[in-house]
Amino acid sequence: MKKFIAGGVILGTISTLMLPSGLPLAHAQQVPRQQPSQQGNNISEEELKAFAKAYKELQEIRLKYEPTLKGVQDPKEIERIQREALSRVEETLERQGLNVESYNRILVAVNGDEQLRKKTLKLIEEEQKRS
Repeated sequence: MKKFIAGGVILGTISTLMLPSGLPLAHAQQVPRQQPSQQGNNISEEELKAFAKAYKELQEIRLKYEPTLKGVQDPKEIERIQREALSRVEETLERQGLNVESYNRILVAVNGDEQLRKKTLKLIEEEQKRS
């Protein structure tokens, strides 16, 4: 059984940003696969490490904001929480030298290349152990 690094659209409003949904890798929402030879070769070791750090931090953001949103009924409060979460997501990506597009590009490449996926999983697990 192949595992995928899953991504889910954060808080229903950030349609282009794929966020983690947990480790071990989940099948919650599979990211489209691309040809490994094209994508995997374009990802540097530095980018993979940045992705792993961002993945871990984005998972923490998701875990914080998803439960909060589920209990909110007021549309204005939902929008405020979503803006706050988006701001944290953007700060996290920026801190790692990434943006939404580069994060998603790496996510797609990782899910399209078994060796790259295994390497990325190892980096993510190392990041989680550091916490």
